[in-house]
Parts: sequence; structure tokens; C-alpha cells
Amino acid sequence: MAGLYYEEFEVGQEFSHALTRTVTEYDNISFSLMTMNPQPLHVDAHFSAQTEWGKPLFNSLYTLGIMIGMSVQDTTLGTTVGNLGMSDVRFPKPVFHGDTLRSHTRIVSKRESKSRGDVGIVEFEHTCTNQNGEVVATCRRAGMMRKREVA
Repeated sequence: MAGLYYEEFEVGQEFSHALTRTVTEYDNISFSLMTMNPQPLHVDAHFSAQTEWGKPLFNSLYTLGIMIGMSVQDTTLGTTVGNLGMSDVRFPKPVFHGDTLRSHTRIVSKRESKSRGDVGIVEFEHTCTNQNGEVVATCRRAGMMRKREVA
């Protein structure tokens, strides 16, 4: 697997993820409707045209998912037990369909699990930028990471 084990993470370590994603109108409408979010700011072009944005906003929860998803191949693919939580989620700039997103991750902290000897807790700080280098999303995420098996 491409993911790193608990022991391989170092505080301060940074990852500039190679994957990028141009988001589409279809993505936005489909995700909004699949998650039962009928917010017209996401799914109604006429309504959105009358707002300060002048067009539909991309669903922020999808932006969050893409930002974290882009980090998986470099950090947690096959080596994570699960997410323990996310905090400090921010969306400082809007995302619109047609924007291309890129993700960056920094390791904020790590510690041994208090209840399980085979895992550790790693805190990731994710940042997502658009094609202009503007930060559109940030969050911190705690992940329970597998340790390497002792031979």
C-alpha cells in the first residue's frame, strides 16, 4: 500500500499532493442532492444569479471531501484504521464549478494510542487551494494509523 505507517510520520512533515481536481456543475448538483441538501445556492442557477456570487457556490462539504481525499494516496492508503474527528474546518474563499483544486498536508502532531498498542494517532492539517493559489478550505483531522508489524 502507498500509505504510511504511524512510525513513518514526523511532526512538521509536509506533502504537496500531485492529484488535482477540476470540479463541475454536475459534481455540485449531484452531491448536493445525494446528501439531501436542496440549498438553492448550490442547485438553482437562477436563484444564485441573484446573490452576491452571481452563480452557484460549490458545496463546501464536497470541497472538504475532495481536499482530504486528495491526501489519501500519499498518507493513509491502506494504513489507516479510521478517522477520529475533524476540527477547525474553514472555507475562506468560495469554490465555483470550473475551479481546479489542489491539496497540501502538514503533520501537526502524533502520539501513541492510550488504548491500543497496534496504532497511533496522527493529526493532519489539510489546506486546499484553487487554480489561483487562493486558500479555499482548511481543516485538522485526527487519524488512527496502523503501526508496522513487529517481526
